[in-house]
Amino acid sequence: MKYDKFFDELCDFFIKKIKKIEEEEDKENISNLDYVMVRTYSAGVFAGYLVKREGREVLLKDARRIWYWDGAASLSQLATDGTSAPEKCKFPCEVASILLLEAIEILPISDKAKLSIKSVAIWSA
Repeated sequence: MKYDKFFDELCDFFIKKIKKIEEEEDKENISNLDYVMVRTYSAGVFAGYLVKREGREVLLKDARRIWYWDGAASLSQLATDGTSAPEKCKFPCEVASILLLEAIEILPISDKAKLSIKSVAIWSA
């Protein structure tokens, strides 16, 4: 049961941290935020609106996990051109916000690629 208590406390800590970061914002209009792709050390790849970056911590709004993609040779191409095979991609639904702790790469996403990524149907198992 010690593990359960530790896990609960850890979750509470991160939820409070996300809320604090969001409260510190001036409630900026999402259209003023950059749409980016973030590759993490162990959590995968996400596309979303960059709210804040502090060291390796990145807070995204309206983020989708890029679980599997096709139609682009690399994340760089996906961020630049989007996918030429959206029907083969597996991007789950957006989450309102996510705090990524080990960001190792942040790529700006072009308007063309943003439309492509957002047009991929929500994948679910």
